[in-house]
Amino acid sequence: MRANLMAGLTVGIVALPLSMALAIASGVPPQHGLYTAIVAGIVIALTGSSRLNISGPTAAFVVILLPIVHQFGLGGLLLSGFIAGVILVVMGLLRLGTLIELVPYPVTVGFTSGIAVVIATTQLKDFFGLSIESEGHSFVDKAVGIVSALPEFQWQELAIALLTLLTLLLWNRTGSRTPAHLAALTLGTVAAWLGSRMLDGVSVHTVASTFEYTMNGITAGGIPPIAPRFFWPWQQPGPDGAPIGLSWELFGQLAGPAIAIALLGAIESLLCAVVSDSMAGTRTDPNRELIGHGIGNMVVPFFGGIPATAAIARTATNFRSGATNPLASVIHALVILAAILLLAPLLGHIPMAAMAALLMVVAWNMSEARHFIHILKVAPRHDILVLLTCFSLTVLIDMEVAVAAGMALASVLFIKRMIELTGVNLINPGHEHADADVPEEIVIYDINGPMFFGAAQNALKTLVSIRSEVKVVVLDLSDVPMIDMTAMVAMQSIVNNLAARGVSLIFCGLTAEVRLKLKQSGMLSGASVSLKRNRGDSIDAAKVMLSGEKKEG
Repeated sequence: MRANLMAGLTVGIVALPLSMALAIASGVPPQHGLYTAIVAGIVIALTGSSRLNISGPTAAFVVILLPIVHQFGLGGLLLSGFIAGVILVVMGLLRLGTLIELVPYPVTVGFTSGIAVVIATTQLKDFFGLSIESEGHSFVDKAVGIVSALPEFQWQELAIALLTLLTLLLWNRTGSRTPAHLAALTLGTVAAWLGSRMLDGVSVHTVASTFEYTMNGITAGGIPPIAPRFFWPWQQPGPDGAPIGLSWELFGQLAGPAIAIALLGAIESLLCAVVSDSMAGTRTDPNRELIGHGIGNMVVPFFGGIPATAAIARTATNFRSGATNPLASVIHALVILAAILLLAPLLGHIPMAAMAALLMVVAWNMSEARHFIHILKVAPRHDILVLLTCFSLTVLIDMEVAVAAGMALASVLFIKRMIELTGVNLINPGHEHADADVPEEIVIYDINGPMFFGAAQNALKTLVSIRSEVKVVVLDLSDVPMIDMTAMVAMQSIVNNLAARGVSLIFCGLTAEVRLKLKQSGMLSGASVSLKRNRGDSIDAAKVMLSGEKKEG
C-alpha cells in the first residue's frame, strides 16, 4: 500500500507538467491535459489489463490532434477521441490486440521519429519567443515562418528556455530524488519571476498570459482551480466558436482522424504493456488492455479530456518508484487533481518558453535517434525504404498517410521477398533415391515456400515447359507450408495441362493443411493424379506407371 502511494505521488509530480505541456502542444488549453491525466489515469487503470501502465496525454498524439483542433476546434477533438474509444473497444472485442504486434519495426520507428521532429519544430516559436503572424499548416510553411522570424527572437524567452533545457539535461547528475521536470520548471518559473521584478521591461509569456478561462462570469488567465466537470462534448466550440453539434457529415469527417487515434493508441498502449511486463514480470492481456483504453477514451471527452494512451516514460517511473498494482495510477490522478485545486494560480506562472524546453526533451527522448541510425546502418534496403518513407511522410504530410503508406509498402516488399523465396527446382533423383536409374520419362520438381497469390504463377510456370518425352511428373510439396485459392487455381491449370498431354502427376510430402486444401478442391480425384507419402515412393510409383504403359504399348 505504502509503495503504491509513494509511486503514485512521484508519477503524479512527473505527469503534472507533462500533461500541461502536451495539451498546449496539441492546441488546447493546459487544463485539458490535466483532466485527461485524471480521468484516464483512473478509468483505464481500473478497466485495463496492465497492472503498471500510467495513461494520459502523450507526445505521439500531438501530430494527429493539432490538425483536428485547427479544423474542428475543441468540440471536434473531443468527439474524435470518443469515436476512437469506440473503435478501441471493438478492436479488443474482436481480439485484434495481437495483430498490433504485426506492425513492422521500421514503420514504428519511422513515424515515431517523424512525430518527434514535428513536435520539436512546433516548439521553436515559444522557445525563441518568436512572433509569427501566419505559421501555416504544413511543416514546410511552419519551418519557413520560424526561419523568417528568427532574427526577431526575444532574448529573455530564449534565456528561460535554455536554463530549463540545461536543468532537464543535467539534473540527474546531481543525484537528487526530485524529478528533473519539476526542478527545471520550478527553476525556470522562479528565474522568469525574478527577472520581471528586477529588470525593467523584461517579461516572458506564461501560461496565465497565454490562456484564459471564464468562471462565474469572470475571465481570468491560467488554469481554472476546479475539478473536471461533466459536459456534452458536442456542446463544445467548433472552429467558429459555436457549439459543434452532431451530424452524420461531421462523423464522416472525423472518422479518419479517429481511426488514426485508435491505431496509434493501440500501438502505444501495447508497446507500453510489453515494456512494463518485461520490467515487472507480469503478463498483460492485449485485448483487455485495448478495451480498457477504449472505455477510458469514451469517458474522457465528457470531462474535457483529450485522447489518452499509456505513456512509457511515466510507466517506467511508476515501476521504479515501487508500484505493484493499479492503485498507483489512481493515486497519480488524485495528485494531479489536488494540484489543480490547490496550485492552479502558481501553475499559471510557468513560462511558455520553459514548457517548450520540456517538450524539446520529450521530443528527443521519443525520437529513437539511436534506433533510427542503427536501422540505416545494418537493415536491408527495403527496411530502410520503409523507415524513410514513414519518417518523411509523417513530417511533410501527416501520420495517417505515413502509417498507411508504410504498412502498404512493407506489405508489398514482404510479398516480393516471399515471391523470391518461393521457387520450383528440378531434382536429380540420383542424390535422393537409392535407385538412381530413373528413366528420362520421369521428372521431379521440388517446390519451396508458401504458395500464395503473389508466388503461385511465378513458381508454377516452370511446369508448363516440360520435355515432350516426359510421362510422369512428381511434385514434392514437403517444403510448402500453405496454399491459397490463387495457387490452387494455378495448380489446377497445371493438372489440366499435363492431363491433356497424357502426363501423370504425383504429389508427395504434403502437409496436413495442404492435403486438405487440395482434397477439398477436387484436384486429387483426377484419374491422372495420385498421392504418395515421400519422394522415394513417388519414384517407385512412377516406374510402375511407365512399365504399365510399355506393356500396353
